[in-house]
Amino acid sequence: MKTTFFLVRHALKEKRIGDVPITSEGVVQAKSTAHHLANVPVTKIITSPLQRAINTAAHIALQTNITVTENSRLRERANWGDLPEQTFEEFIAMWDRCTSDPDYLPPVGDSSKQAGERLASFLAELTTVEPPDSRIVIVTHGGLITDFLVNTFPEHELKFWHPHFIAMQSQLIPECSITTLIHENGKYTIRDFASVTHLK
Repeated sequence: MKTTFFLVRHALKEKRIGDVPITSEGVVQAKSTAHHLANVPVTKIITSPLQRAINTAAHIALQTNITVTENSRLRERANWGDLPEQTFEEFIAMWDRCTSDPDYLPPVGDSSKQAGERLASFLAELTTVEPPDSRIVIVTHGGLITDFLVNTFPEHELKFWHPHFIAMQSQLIPECSITTLIHENGKYTIRDFASVTHLK
């Protein structure tokens, strides 16, 4: 039984604290992504409950005629604004520490390892409850995608996609990029990583 996952990072978001929407440039990205995915017989769309992901998923839903469902397990590892009075610099320092030490538990949100395991368990669940040959669009966040990949794949497999994958992970998933995963016989294969060809 094969399941195809399209892990889509949300479109470009507004640069301010809190649960922010996507920008006008982000709307263009989301529409391009939606047109690309309209050529795929998508069977399900699930999004993070954060606005930037919901906004992106809405455009994909419009082109594919698939209803979007939200799931809190697709939220980011942590969000700027979750910790009252945290400055952006403090948030970035916390983020970087989580990335370099996957077991570090920040004062708010999840460790990198917890976040990766959260997405892994959700995808595993979907492979058991969705019909064979499902093609599922997951609209989520760059950090969560790399947390999952680093937690799931051996380093030599990730290095195929970037020679310094572990060190550079926070910069490898552009907005509205699509990472395509195949799950078959209990094993994941990365078919395409952080593709942005549909945005050009």
